[in-house]
Amino acid sequence: MTNRALLQSRISALLLPCLFPMVSQAQDILWEKSYGGKHAEFLADALPTPDYGFLLAGSSLSDKNGNKEMASSGNFDYWLWKMDEHGSAEWQKSYGGSGMDFLQSVQLTTDGGFILAGVSDSPKGTGKKDDSKGHNDFWIVKLDAKGTEQWQRTIGGNGQEQLSCIRRTKDGGYIVGGSSASGKSGDKTEANFGNLDYWVVKLSSDGTIEWQKAYGGKYLDQLKTVEQTPDGGYIIGGYSNSPASGNKLNDNIGAGDYWILKTDKQGGIEWQRTLGGDGDDNLTALIQCKTGGYLLGGSSNSNPSNDKSKANGKGTDFWVVRLDTDGQTIWQETYNYGKTDLLTSIIENDDHTFLIGGYAHTEVGEGKKDKKDINDYIAVKINDKGEEVWSKTVGSDGEDILGRLIETRDGGYLLAGTSKGKPSRDKNGGNGGSDFWVVKLKDRYKKELDKPAIEALPNPAQQFTNIIVGYDFQTGTASVFDLSGRQLQQFSIDSRTVPVDLSPYPEGIYIVEIRTNVQHNSVKVIKGIQPK
Repeated sequence: MTNRALLQSRISALLLPCLFPMVSQAQDILWEKSYGGKHAEFLADALPTPDYGFLLAGSSLSDKNGNKEMASSGNFDYWLWKMDEHGSAEWQKSYGGSGMDFLQSVQLTTDGGFILAGVSDSPKGTGKKDDSKGHNDFWIVKLDAKGTEQWQRTIGGNGQEQLSCIRRTKDGGYIVGGSSASGKSGDKTEANFGNLDYWVVKLSSDGTIEWQKAYGGKYLDQLKTVEQTPDGGYIIGGYSNSPASGNKLNDNIGAGDYWILKTDKQGGIEWQRTLGGDGDDNLTALIQCKTGGYLLGGSSNSNPSNDKSKANGKGTDFWVVRLDTDGQTIWQETYNYGKTDLLTSIIENDDHTFLIGGYAHTEVGEGKKDKKDINDYIAVKINDKGEEVWSKTVGSDGEDILGRLIETRDGGYLLAGTSKGKPSRDKNGGNGGSDFWVVKLKDRYKKELDKPAIEALPNPAQQFTNIIVGYDFQTGTASVFDLSGRQLQQFSIDSRTVPVDLSPYPEGIYIVEIRTNVQHNSVKVIKGIQPK
C-alpha cells in the first residue's frame, strides 16, 4: 500500500465513527430485576419519583410468596411497589376487595402522595368501601407518600366501564379518562351513544365529581389518554370504528382510526380529528410537545392511504404523527421491528428528542428454525423530525410485554412491563408465571445529572412537601424550624423521601434540617397560599 493510500485508509478509519455513530452501542443495560409472587403479576404503569427511584403499578393474583410480602384479598388486587434508584424495594402495598381489581394508572399528587386509578367489580367489604354499581367501575384510591390510604371513590353506571388514565389538573383535582357502555345510571349522567364511548370525569382534590362528558358514535370508541392543555382545556385520544354519529363528526376511514378531541375547561368539544389509513390504526399514546402541538403514537397495519403516507413493513408497525395546536399534521413516520409492533409509551427529552416504547412480536414459521421468536421490549429514540437516532431491543426467550417506558430523574430510562420468560438472554431472574420485569438503560448521549444533597419538592408548598435526600444513608433525623430558630418538629427518618407536614403552620419560610449518619444539610421551604 502506498503512503497516500495508507493515509487515506487511516483518515477513513477516524471519520467512520463520526459519520456513522455506533447507535447499537449507545445504550447500556445498567441493571434488570423481576418482582412478583408464584402466580401472576401484570404491570400497567410506572412512575419516576422525586427521590430518583420509581413506582411500579399493576395487579397481582399471587399470595405471600416470591418477593411479594402481602397475600391477595380476593382475585386480582391493585399492587404497588416503591423502588429506590437501584431497583431495590422500599415498600409494597396491596389494595382490593373480594372481586377483581385491576390497576391501570398512577400519578404523583401535589402533596407528595399518589393517586391510583383502575377498575373494580368488588362489592363493599374489607379493602373496598363502596359496592360495585354495575360490572366494572372506575375505582380511585388516594395515598400519602408512604402508601397509606387517605380516601377512595367508586364511580360508574350500571354497565361496563374501562379506565385508561388519571392525570392531575391545575386546580389540584384530577381528570379521569376511560370508556363506558353504561346509560344514564349510577354516577353516569349522559346517555350511551353506541357500544363503548369515551367517558371523561373531572374530580376535585377529594374525589368529588365536578363534571363528566361522554363522546362517541354508534359503534366502538375506546379512550386511551387525556391530558390538560395550557389553556385549561383537554386533549383526548383513542381508538374509534364509529361512523359519523353521536357527537363524532367524521366517518371511520378504515377498520379503525385514531380519534382526537380538543375540549374547553368543561369538556365542550372545540375540534376533533379522525386519522387513519385503509386498515386498522390504534392510538395508544398522546403527549403535548414542549414546543407546542401534540405527538400521537400507536400501531398501524394500513397501507399508504388517506391520512397515512408512510408504508409499513410486514404486519403491524409503530405509527407516530406530529400535529400542530390546531390538529393539523406536521409529519408522520412508521417504525418496523417485528411482525407485530405495539406502541405503549412516548416521552419527550429536554432537547426535544422523543423516546418511544413498546414491544415487538414475531412468530417463527416452519422452515425458519434457524431464527428465534421476537417477543421483546423495544425502545426507539427519534429526533424532532421523526428520524431514528437509536433503537434498543431487550428481552428473554419468553414473552415480554412493555407496559410503560419512563425517564428517571438521573436521566436514565426505565423499561417496565410483564415478562413470562424464564431467566435467559437479558433476564437473570423470575418468580412465577408472569412477573413485573424492569430494565434500567443508560443513554450514552445524555449527560449525567448532579444530585443535590437535599431538596424540597414541591417548593413552595401548600400543606406537604417532600425532602429528597440525594445520597444513601442508614439512620437520621429530620427537624423543622421557623426563622427565629424555634424547633417545630423532629422525627426519625429511614428513607430518602421524607414527607413533611406544614399544615399546622402559617404561611412563611421554614428550615428543614436533615441529619444522617453520613452528613447533615438544611433547605428553606416556603409555605404558600392554597390555590382556589
